[in-house]
Amino acid sequence: MLFNGGERIDEATAHAVAALRAVATDGYDWTTPAGGLEWSCLATAEHIASDFTAYATQLTGRTAGTGGYVPMDISLDEGTGADGAVRCVEASAGLLAAVVRTTPPGVRGWHPYRYGSADAPGFAAMGVIELLLHTYDVLKAFDVAYEPPAELCEAVLTRQFPHVPPARADEEHWRVLLWATGRGDRAGHARKERWQWHNPIQLPAGPVELIEVAPDAAADLAAGGTGGFTWPDGGPHEGTRRGAERTAKGYAAGAHRPEWGMFAVVRTADRRAVGALGYHGAPDDEGWVEVGYSLVPEARGNGYATEALRALTTWSLNHPDHTAVTGVRALTDPDNAASHAVLTRAGFVRGADLDDDFVFELRRALPGPAGG
Repeated sequence: MLFNGGERIDEATAHAVAALRAVATDGYDWTTPAGGLEWSCLATAEHIASDFTAYATQLTGRTAGTGGYVPMDISLDEGTGADGAVRCVEASAGLLAAVVRTTPPGVRGWHPYRYGSADAPGFAAMGVIELLLHTYDVLKAFDVAYEPPAELCEAVLTRQFPHVPPARADEEHWRVLLWATGRGDRAGHARKERWQWHNPIQLPAGPVELIEVAPDAAADLAAGGTGGFTWPDGGPHEGTRRGAERTAKGYAAGAHRPEWGMFAVVRTADRRAVGALGYHGAPDDEGWVEVGYSLVPEARGNGYATEALRALTTWSLNHPDHTAVTGVRALTDPDNAASHAVLTRAGFVRGADLDDDFVFELRRALPGPAGG
């Protein structure tokens, strides 16, 4: 199911606040450290409210590219007790939900994980995760069990942890989320000492930009939906749906690697998705990665595919984390002259044919000799 940020925040807030209010009474000392944390339970609630407010202002402040959070601090008034702290959590959650619902498409705010920005659904998912986990931490301090709805846990795992193998049939989504955030064990996996979520990557490409397609959006596209994007008439192209199906199946099998999946091609002038391009998987043993692309008919002939391909291959070959990438390869039908032209303009050259396909390749530039 495609992640709906505002509704998910509302759902998580209703569940978590009810659980927190049950222990916001005289019988529970909120100056006690929250389970697994150095913060007190009051400080943990303050942290939740601070996160919600910060995430909202990252979007309203249009902070992508600024390199930091909006310079403000949120704190509970001196003398605030447990009940007041829970009210602040609930109120700030409503603030984030309202901002997420009204943020225009394409707006991103600064966030360090993993490539410097996040969109509105990303900030919504991060807020939900913070709320669920820290509610668990607070209740753990009082030996009170907490488990949010399984479907909610599955939704945030799919959106923000695409690098984490999804829950098996014999696993609970909540337990996987606890493991993914260093709070529990998982059979067959080492315990996590450090963890990080993943926000979809955004790459500028002249008149278009590339937006990494999260597994939930890929599944929606594969099933005939929009993937959360606005498309022109006739979109998305069948090639886009096939690429989305590959991404969704890879995630379901636990083989999906963020960065090496699918990207939507979004026209910046009107925020319409006009196609998609992406990888057919992570680099092989020799460091080669295969790429494919498709555009809706009305968007062809404008140079979008060339600009998108240049941006993706430049990022692939020059990113510091991709030093093992030897090159990028594309296979095309011998009769597809338009595709041959796109690849040639993007810097690819013909390689050895493979069966009935033409092969185009773009190799990583080797370092030149040292000067003397």
